[in-house]
Amino acid sequence: MDARRVGGRIAAARRRALAAAGALPLPMQRITNGLAMVSLVLSSCDLLRLCSDRDRPLGFRTLGGRAFATVVCQLASVVYLLSLFGLPFSQPDPPASADGDEEGESRRSPPAAAPAAVAPAPMPDGMQTGDEEIVAAVVSGALPSHHLESRLRDCRRAARLRREALRRITGRGLEGLPFEGMDYQAILGQCCEMPVGYVQLPVGVAGPLLLDGCEYHVPMATTEGCLVASVNRGCRAIAASGGAMSVLFRDAMSRAPAIKLPSAKQAAELKVFVEAPANFEALAAVFNKSSRFGRLQGIQGALAGRNLYMRFTCSTGDAMGMNMVSKGVENVLGYLQNNFPDMDAISISGNYCSDKKPSAINWIEGRGKSVVCEATIKGGIVQSVLKTTVEKLVELNIIKNLAGSAVAGALGGFNAHASNVVTALFIATGQDPAQNVESSQCITMLEAVNGGKDLHVSVTMPSIEARLGVAPVLPRRLPV
Repeated sequence: MDARRVGGRIAAARRRALAAAGALPLPMQRITNGLAMVSLVLSSCDLLRLCSDRDRPLGFRTLGGRAFATVVCQLASVVYLLSLFGLPFSQPDPPASADGDEEGESRRSPPAAAPAAVAPAPMPDGMQTGDEEIVAAVVSGALPSHHLESRLRDCRRAARLRREALRRITGRGLEGLPFEGMDYQAILGQCCEMPVGYVQLPVGVAGPLLLDGCEYHVPMATTEGCLVASVNRGCRAIAASGGAMSVLFRDAMSRAPAIKLPSAKQAAELKVFVEAPANFEALAAVFNKSSRFGRLQGIQGALAGRNLYMRFTCSTGDAMGMNMVSKGVENVLGYLQNNFPDMDAISISGNYCSDKKPSAINWIEGRGKSVVCEATIKGGIVQSVLKTTVEKLVELNIIKNLAGSAVAGALGGFNAHASNVVTALFIATGQDPAQNVESSQCITMLEAVNGGKDLHVSVTMPSIEARLGVAPVLPRRLPV
């Protein structure tokens, strides 16, 4: 129970006790306290004067009316002030209950022996005193669930009470959702609101993957059987054939606000303005103020009537860069408002970016990191590790990954199952799994080389949206 609630209950109990004892209202108490103090001071001064008078003997019979009044005031003031410090000279009887004298009699007659203190029964699910009223307030709607952390100042307790409130509201238990073992303070304001637990996922490790002269152990969070084993088998074939090579050929995160103008003509004029090479340096200077790492690369516009979609692209360093590019775009929009006061910014993202959705523009232009990787697998490794032949794999890739995907009208899906690997890796390394949509766009190419004896494999992924430097296992560079 927090300090405010304890203080409130103590104050309420004190008010009830004073009311039962017949205490005066608070304003009257202040007046009587002041009068008692004045009376004590004046009577004390008068008594000191009487005691210091040597010519006049001090005795009960010799007391005059004034001296007698002084002594009475002195005693009355002392008794009154002692009662304020909890030393009353009489204990008032408690009032009888409304139903009769039985309750009053039971209160006035103390028990023969004080009973031993009885510990309160533990509340369900580790609940503490005061938790029940908080849960009831959440269930009734009097206390919003998202206010628990700020009210209680205890993230773990807030999550536990929210969990109990959810159980009562839905009538369903949460026994299958783990609660213990999570640092709820660490996620406050970071990655998840109103937590009630966490999900456990098994994490497997495939590898080592020999890539660009380094060995990587690849963490994969998945519940799909055989996925880690399949990737591990591919890593073994690559390593046994000398490793793979990768190239980052484009690095450009994008954000495309939706702008509405009074006419299509004005929208076209704004498009020409932002795409003009003569204006790029001025727009880039405004954009680059938002970050030390973000650098504007270009602006591409698309019209839909009087609506203009401007696709800003910029480099973002090791960051995934969504917030970085959004701040830069806001700066540019404020700058453009001076020259085009009639423009109306409808949304900072107009889906022309395009984020977390499959789109041809990302497949063609790329978004985030655009990467191509290649490896040449020896024919003997294809047979011993992959359990097939070079010829059959080439035929399978043409018929399934290329022709089959074309028949289906696939958009960036010319691969076997790149999404499985990307999603498992994203979850294991703390990436945004929703951006698996465009990050899994991939075309796989297989070709027989060296007279048909070996297999050249390549994957081209134009829009991997991930922040770098989050892998839990550091690469080990092999000696040259």
